[in-house]
Parts: sequence; structure tokens; C-alpha cells
Amino acid sequence: MTCDAQLYMPTSDARLIAMDPATGARCSNFAEDGVLDLMHNMPYTQAGYYYSTSPPVVAAGLIIVAGAVNDNYDINSPSGVIRAYDARTGELRWNWDSGNPQDTAPIAEGDTYATSSPNSWAVASADEELGLIYFPMGNRTPDQLGMYRTPDEERYASSVVALSLETGQAQWVQQFVHHDLWDMDTPAQPSLVNIQTAQGLQPGLVVPTKQGDVYVLNRETGEPLLPIGEEPAPQGTVAGDWTAPTQPVSALSFAPAPLRAADMWGASLVDQMVCRIQFQSLRYEGRYTPPSEQGTLVYPGNFGVFNWGGVAVDPERQIMFGMPLYLAFTSTLVAKENGNTPGGATNQGEQGLNENAGADYAVELGPFLSPLGIPCQQPPWGYVAGADLRTGEIHWKHKNGTVRDMTPLPLKIKMGVPGIGGPIITRGGVAFLAATVDDYFRAYRVTDGEQLWEQRIPAGGQATPMTYLNSQGEQMVVLVAGGHGSVGTTIGDYVLAYKLGNAN
Repeated sequence: MTCDAQLYMPTSDARLIAMDPATGARCSNFAEDGVLDLMHNMPYTQAGYYYSTSPPVVAAGLIIVAGAVNDNYDINSPSGVIRAYDARTGELRWNWDSGNPQDTAPIAEGDTYATSSPNSWAVASADEELGLIYFPMGNRTPDQLGMYRTPDEERYASSVVALSLETGQAQWVQQFVHHDLWDMDTPAQPSLVNIQTAQGLQPGLVVPTKQGDVYVLNRETGEPLLPIGEEPAPQGTVAGDWTAPTQPVSALSFAPAPLRAADMWGASLVDQMVCRIQFQSLRYEGRYTPPSEQGTLVYPGNFGVFNWGGVAVDPERQIMFGMPLYLAFTSTLVAKENGNTPGGATNQGEQGLNENAGADYAVELGPFLSPLGIPCQQPPWGYVAGADLRTGEIHWKHKNGTVRDMTPLPLKIKMGVPGIGGPIITRGGVAFLAATVDDYFRAYRVTDGEQLWEQRIPAGGQATPMTYLNSQGEQMVVLVAGGHGSVGTTIGDYVLAYKLGNAN
């Protein structure tokens, strides 16, 4: 059927489907009977290696789609190309490939995009008035080996890039990690908020990162509204690779202090002892310690200080609310023998042993855990925090979440626990967040972080809440509680809605 309105859904097998929002029928006016094959013109087409993990953006009459490329599976993988199609018909209007960034004209039939180029798997944002769309960029696979990258890929990896909605050409880029060897992809949607500065109100872009820095940029020019510096970084890699001498640092940063042996922790004395032995056996010289065959401690780890859920911003109070996490990971390069990867099964997910087919090294990744499966570093592991976007000052930071669902006994001890998910803020100054590994939905006052409300929920709340006005003009907050395999929360299939009332 021909659709007057269209609802778009990307799929895990790399298709984009346009549907009628009222009936669910496919829209015959879009692509091939409502289905667009996103594997078109890819240099490699391994099943499951490329798919869209975030919703596409509809702006300026276009639907703009990015996607994820599997980390550390194969050096010859699909492209991380970003493509804009006519929102009505599905006709390709432009394509921006970080491996070939100058040529944005629609690719010709029979041509292919760049191999394994840096991709954008997190949510993008658009400003139609400025004619720009902002993409958080990831890295080229393999993430922990940098010798396969081109100068263009180096420039755009682990950054935020502003593309022209009209042409797809890059207007500016701000990189957050130089020569990224740690999988520090930019993980979250950039937030658009106008920032009050000494020069007056400026169009701002707030970008949280895995390494804990939060960048506040002018979204028209890319210039920093809060200062960005460079700090020395640890050196030394495997043969054929190199490390950047310095790394960027933002004036607004939630980066943790370096770990020490005294920070090792466990559920028992034996647990703690094993963690200290493991700590001493790993290479660790602070943030950005390069991957190694010895085994490297990566802190902040691959889950990041901030991840997919990002932060929420209050445009009136000029503050951000976020959920910084502190979990260490380990990264070990495994030399291959005659091209073969020693060890057990590979490519079972982001954690574990990944093959890096075609490379000289496989890589083994995982959280830094005790024998009992508890983080080796002492808690807190998770916080809620508020910061001033005008000055970069962190106003408050509180432990968030309990061990209620981390232990066999239902002990509701507020320890500050990990999580994945994002917050929202209402105009009344209340932030809503689930996300933690205990199954609760909570509300906080954004000015001081005081917890105002909590509700036990039937499954893990690893989704960002949303809010709307119902037909009676009452404000509702909705959360999808489905759980999350990576953090082990309760799996379910729930949509939960709450009505906001006046506090008395």
C-alpha cells in the first residue's frame, strides 16, 4: 500500500522497513515494497557483521541511517558508511563514508564502500535550522590494533562529526581519542542545548564519552565551549603499531582516579587476594595503557563511564544529569600461530576471545572480576551526578543503586552498582532513570541528586524512559523493561506507564 505517513524500523539482518503506523502494512512507495536492503554496495557481506543498532534520523525530508560493524571479528568487514535516503521513496541521496569522506555523491551500481571503516552505532541528532546532523563515531575494526587504519579513518574515529543534511559533506569533527586502541567509541547521542557563555547564548552540543570526559561544543562550528586540553599518554605497543603521545581531556570530566593494589576488593579475603595477584600481573599505567600480550588493565573499561543511554540536559538550569560508571576491563592480545588463533571458541560476542581474522593478533576482552564474578575494584561502581554545563563544575555525585539483585539474598544495600541505560529530565527538575542492575525505576531532584521516588519493576530497565502528555493533559512517564543480557538483569517484556502528580 501507498502510505501517507511512514514508520521506520531497522532490523538485525540489515534491512530498513517502512510501515503504515496505523495498520503495520509495508509502504509500497518506499524502496522495494517497503523494504530497503542496507547491505547494498558493501565490500563484504558476512551475515550478522553489520546492522543498525539505533533508530535512524528523519530530517529535511531524508531518513539517515548508520549501523554497527562487529568489533574484532575480521579485518575485512562491511563499511561503517552513513547514508541518507529520500524519506518518501527510499532513493539514495548521499553517502558519507569515513574511509572515503570527500565523495558523498550516491554510490554507483557496482562500486563498493570502504572496507571496515569507522562506524556510528549510537543515536544521532539533527539541527534542521543549521542544516547539520551529528554522529557519534566509533572505530575501525580491529579496535585494539591500529596498524590497518588510513589517515582518513584516523581523523574521524572516536569523535563526533557534523555532516551537512543537504550534501553529506563533513562540516567539522572533534576527536575524543587519538589512535584509539581501547574501543572507546563515542557511545551516546549528542544533546542539543543552548549554552549561556560570556559571549552570550551559543548553540551547544553535549557529548559524553566512555573515558569519562563530557565535551561541550558549539554545534555550528565545533569550537569548544568548555576548554579541551591534551595530556601525556602511556607509550609502547606491539610491533607494527604505535600510540599517540597525548590524549584529549575536557574541562568537564568524570574520569576516575587511577587504580591501586589497595583498591582491590572481594566478597572474601581469598577473593581479594586473587584480585590483587591479577592486578599485579597486568600492565597498567593509568588511563590509555596500551593493549599488550601481557594483558592490560583498561580503566575506565569498555562499558565506559558513559555508554548508550548518555546524559540528560536541562536547558533552563544549564545542567546535565548522568550515570557515571566505574568498572575495569582487561584486554589481552593473543599472537596467532601460522595464522591460527590458539584457545577455544572465538567470536561469541564482544567479550571473550575474538579472532580478528586476517590480523596477526586475536584479542581477549572481559570485565576485571574476582573468582566469584564480582568486580575486583572496590565499590561504588555506579553513581548519579549533576554538572554545570557553563562552568564544567560537578555539583554533586551520589552512589546509585543497591545489590538487591546481585546476591542470592535480597539485601537492599545501597552500594552504587553498574548499569546500562539513560535518563530523562522534566521541566520541573525531576530526572527519571532505571538502568541499574537492580530492578528499580527511580526519580531524582536534578539540583542536588536527592532520590525522590522508586518503584520495583518486573524486569531490568535498561531503556531510556520517555514522557508525554495524555489526552487529559496529564504528564506520563513510560519505561520499557526488557532486561539486558550483558549485565545479567531480569529478562522480560513489559511497557510500564506512570502518571506524574503534584508533590505536596
